[in-house]
Amino acid sequence: MATGYEVVVVGGGNAGLSVAGRLHRSGVKDIAVIEPREHHLYQPLFSHIAGGRAKPRMATRPQKSVMPRGVTWIRDAVTGISAETDTVTLKSGTQLSYQQLVVCPGLQYDWDSIPGLFNAVHSPHGASHYEFDLAAKAWDLFNGLTSGTAVFTMPSGPIKCGGAAQKPMYLACDFWKKQGVLDRIRVVMVQPYPTVFGVAEVDRELERKIAEYGIELWTDSELVAVDAADRKAAVRNLETGNSEELSYDVLNAVPPQTAPDWLKTTSLPAPGDGHGFVEVDTRTLRHTRFPKVWSLGDAAGTTNSKSGGALRKQTKVLAENLVAAMKGNALPAAYNGYSVCPFTVSRNTVVFAEFDDHYQVMPTIPRVPTWKESRLSWFVDRDVFPQIYWHLILKGRA
Repeated sequence: MATGYEVVVVGGGNAGLSVAGRLHRSGVKDIAVIEPREHHLYQPLFSHIAGGRAKPRMATRPQKSVMPRGVTWIRDAVTGISAETDTVTLKSGTQLSYQQLVVCPGLQYDWDSIPGLFNAVHSPHGASHYEFDLAAKAWDLFNGLTSGTAVFTMPSGPIKCGGAAQKPMYLACDFWKKQGVLDRIRVVMVQPYPTVFGVAEVDRELERKIAEYGIELWTDSELVAVDAADRKAAVRNLETGNSEELSYDVLNAVPPQTAPDWLKTTSLPAPGDGHGFVEVDTRTLRHTRFPKVWSLGDAAGTTNSKSGGALRKQTKVLAENLVAAMKGNALPAAYNGYSVCPFTVSRNTVVFAEFDDHYQVMPTIPRVPTWKESRLSWFVDRDVFPQIYWHLILKGRA
C-alpha cells in the first residue's frame, strides 16, 4: 500500500527545495521532498571554483541543513512515476501516492555520448567545472599552465546555464594575462551556435572580451570525440560536416545533458522528445495532459534558457498556481520566459545577461544595460547571490 502525501516533490536541488519552501509558506503542510544526495550543491559557484575565485567548501552544505522547515525529506531515489495512478516508485521499492506532484530532478550528464570524453576529463590534462569534484581540478590545470593550448567546449542541445560553459575560460585568461603568459597560450572556445551566446547586446560585449584575450572562437562547431592518451580532440563543423583534430594541453569540457533516464520512460515527456523533458504549459508550468503534475527547472519542457534565475521566477508562478489548483480556482500566474546568466569576464567583472525565451534583452531594471561589463555585477554574482541562495531562496523567501 502506498504512503500518501498532499504534495510530493521529486528532487531536492534548487528547484525542489525552493518550491517546497514556498508551498509550505503558502499553507500547504503535507509536503515530501525526495532526494537521495547527502549534500546540497550551489552550482553557480562551480565556475568560480574552476577559475580560482572560490573554495569548494563554499558551494556545499549538508542536505539536512537546507531542507525547509515543516517539509519531510525522503532520502531515496525515484525510479518511476505513474501519472495514471498518481504514484511515485522509489529505488527502495516504496510507492508514494500524491494529490499533487512537482517534478524537478535536474539533468543527467551523458558523458558516453561523446567517445572518450569521460576518460578525458578524468585524465591528468582534462576537467569539467560542471562536476563539483572536477571544478577544483580545472583550476589546478589552469594555474599550472604557462604555455600550450587550452580548449573549452560546449555541447549543443539544452544544458544547465549555457553561458556557464564560458565562465572559467575568461577567469583563466585574465589570470594568465596577469601572470604574463597569455601570449604563450592558445585558447580555443568550441561553440555549437552561430554566435558566442545568442543575445545580440551580450554577444557584442563578449566579443570585445574575446578579442581582448585573443581567444579563438570556433562557432557552429562541436566536440565529437576525444583521445585522452594523445590529447587530441575531434571537432566537427556543424555546417560543413567536416572534422578537425585539435591537440590540447588542457581540456575543459561541458558534457551533453538530458533528463534522467527513468524520466524518459514515463508518460510525462512529450511524445518524440528525445531529451525527456516534462511536457508542461510553458506559462503555467502545469502538465498539459496530467493536471496533478507540475514541473520547473532544468527537467521542465519550457522554452527558456535553463538557469537559476529562470528557476526563481518559475518557483513563484508554480507555487501560486498549484495552491490555486488545490482550491479549485483558476491559475492566476504566468511565467514570462525570463532567464539570466552572469558571465565572469574577468577576475573582478561580470557581464550580466538578462533575456527572455526569444533571446531578447529583459533587464530587471528597465532601460538599464545590465549586459555591460561591471564590477558591481561581480559583487552581486560572487558575494550577494550565494547568501541569498542559502538563506532566502531555499527557504521559499526569494
